[in-house]
Amino acid sequence: MKQRCVWTALVMSAALALARPVAAQQRPLVTQDPESIGAGRVLVEGGVDYDHDAFYPLSGLKGNLWKVPTIGLSVGISSIAEVQITGGPFDTLAITERRPGPLADVVTAAGDTTHAVEDLVVGMKIRLAGETTNRPALGIRFATRLPNAKHESGMGQDTTDFYMSILGAKTVQSLRVVGNIGLGIMSEPLTAGKQNDVLTYGLSFARAMTQQAEVVGELNGRLSTRSGTPPIGTESSGILKLGGRYTRGSVRLDAGVYFGLTSVAPTIGFTTGFTYVFNAFSLP
Repeated sequence: MKQRCVWTALVMSAALALARPVAAQQRPLVTQDPESIGAGRVLVEGGVDYDHDAFYPLSGLKGNLWKVPTIGLSVGISSIAEVQITGGPFDTLAITERRPGPLADVVTAAGDTTHAVEDLVVGMKIRLAGETTNRPALGIRFATRLPNAKHESGMGQDTTDFYMSILGAKTVQSLRVVGNIGLGIMSEPLTAGKQNDVLTYGLSFARAMTQQAEVVGELNGRLSTRSGTPPIGTESSGILKLGGRYTRGSVRLDAGVYFGLTSVAPTIGFTTGFTYVFNAFSLP
């Protein structure tokens, strides 16, 4: 209940803050652009995600997942750095199948639905070098995933993970290409004190079609570096996403469809939402 109150306060604060024109963002993509939003600026984004055939190997639950809403907040703490918070207050899984799983017995959902607070991700992005004619923009990002979703819901791993990524981006005429490569340290859900290191990757494009509309796409995921079968809950995962963005007045709207590339990724899903950026404060 306390977690839901925090998320409700965040949503209300974001809604009250929407007062100035939108600037450049990256929804519906998750591949991180090295450019920051700017000193004293705040980015607020929200949306709805739907995953068809989402699978949770720890609990054995499989079903159709709604994330309503997804929330993101970024705060520019300097001209080259921003703090990011993403998550969601209420994820609902319509259960279509219950498979054997190592933690199936601890799931308290007896009916055909279960819900959980989405894991909160707190990160920081720093631009290391700006883009020039002969060089892409470069940056680095650190992020930590917190264990908000619990085992009892069947949707949580109840572990903390850490990620570090190198970011790069280059614009050629109306096309912007962004690439991420990094390392993730994922705690093993079934063995305390152990971890599985994963290689994280992302490659995206954004192609301007008009002054208002863009076509976007990306390949994003992780690869387990463990030889043999990776620990359950830390398997390789990836998605392919295609979508678009449209700016109208002070709001940027977006939508996308994505396809899972591994057994633990949803077979198909969609996302839609909005983004807003405003000047919140001045830095000395």
